Parts: sequence; structure tokens; C-alpha cells
Amino acid sequence: MASLHPPLGFGLGLRVDHYEAILADNPEVDWFEALTENYLVPGGKPLDYLMRVRERYPMVLHGVSLSIGSTQPLDRTYLAQLKALAARVEPEWVSDHLCWTGIAGRNMHDLLPLPYTEEALANVVERVRTVQDILGRRILLENVSSYVTYRDSQATEWQFLREIAERADCLILLDVNNIYVSSVNHEFDPLDYLSAIPVDRVQQIHLAGHENHGDYLIDTHDHPVPDPVWELYGAALRRFGNVSTMIERDANIPPLEELCSELDAARQLAARTLARAA
Repeated sequence: MASLHPPLGFGLGLRVDHYEAILADNPEVDWFEALTENYLVPGGKPLDYLMRVRERYPMVLHGVSLSIGSTQPLDRTYLAQLKALAARVEPEWVSDHLCWTGIAGRNMHDLLPLPYTEEALANVVERVRTVQDILGRRILLENVSSYVTYRDSQATEWQFLREIAERADCLILLDVNNIYVSSVNHEFDPLDYLSAIPVDRVQQIHLAGHENHGDYLIDTHDHPVPDPVWELYGAALRRFGNVSTMIERDANIPPLEELCSELDAARQLAARTLARAA
């Protein structure tokens, strides 16, 4: 069984907008998450900034191109690049999404949901094992937000994720915002999701904002964390305890100090919640 990494504390996604401010100000951020695909080219300014930040802060790598749910062959070139980057950066861990991203070699640049069937489950488990063998490390898989379901699905998303983690012996990046978004879009109780996920598999938590379109939500990462997501994060803390937590912002990116203030709100909420639980 996989063992969890000691909690890193509270982190932010590493974004171009903040490179200079991070290096100049040394903000009170415990760690950073770097988007894998931004740094696969050896050399150049992005990698230089990444390594300079890495000298000061723990780092994790988070990808969007693994397409672990696809039936196409694994992209061995991408995996070789990822392995080389991980050897250079020495991240605390590596993660990607439980999804597929394209077909016939065409990347649709979206994180597409899977049918929750035994056939899809077996396929993902085999691919996760292969990826972990190639990388020489366990990976984390993140739940994605979704806007469609499949008539052929035989299980819930949380049952599917739990089975993959246990059969492939990988870990989970639990995106609390994605759970909330999908719970509204598909009309399920997000607490049912949390209660089904094994505590000993959750190594990281994502927090983010979304767009509210009334009867459906879209995961956009361009707003502050809203109240319902904060509330669900509190429930996640009560179930999973002290887990490395970070805030994602990918559009309408505010100044670094504003994100640090939001991160401090997460830190304070966790402290209060865990103290009450204790």
C-alpha cells in the first residue's frame, strides 16, 4: 500500500505573472505546484525561473497531458520528458488528471471524463501501473470537473476513483472545487463523495473558483474560492486531516499578495477545523 508524504503545508500554483515577485519577496508560501508542460523543453527562461524558485521552496509537478484514461498507446516521448524533468527538479510528487484528452493523436486540450465501467477501470489501472514503473514513483490522480455523464456507467465517480487508487496503488489529488462543481452539475451530495474516498490515499487538495451559470457551474480557476467550496474544504479537513493544500488561479490572476491573503484564509480555516476535531 502506498504511504503518504508528510504534509507540505499551504501552497500556490507557480504562474509566470508571479516569477519576479516570488524571487524578490520570498512570500509566506510553503510550496509551489508547477505545470509540467510549461517546463519540458530543456533550457530557456521558464526552466531557469522554475529552478530558481525550486532552490527556495518545495515543488510538485502537475500535468495535463498524461491522458491516463485513453485507449490510445501511452505517449512514451512525453513520459521520457516528464521523467527527465522530475530527475532535474526532484519534486515531492508528480500528479495528473483522471481523464482522457484526445483521440487518434489529436489533443483536444480539455480534461474529458470517463465512463465508469469495469472495462475503463481495468484500462486505467494497467496504464497507471505502467506509468509508475516508467517514472519509478507513485503518481497522484486528480478528479476532474465534468459536464456530461455516460449511459454505460456502472458506478459513481467516487467509487471509480477509489477502485483505481487501490488497484493501481496510486495516490489521490482531491480537487474540492471540482467535486463541488460536479455535484451541482450532476445533482449528487458532495459529502457522499468525500465519505467514499479512502483517507490513506489523499496526498494533496486543490482549491479554486468557478463560474456560476445558475443551473450549472464551469470550472474556470478565474475567481477566488467561493463560500460553498470553503465549506466543503472544511468537511474534507474533518475527514482527511492535515493534507497539503493549494489554491489554483489560471485566469484573472491577481497580484501575489492577494493570493497569499487567500491562502492564509485556507491556513486559518484548517487550523480552526483541525483544532476542533482534536
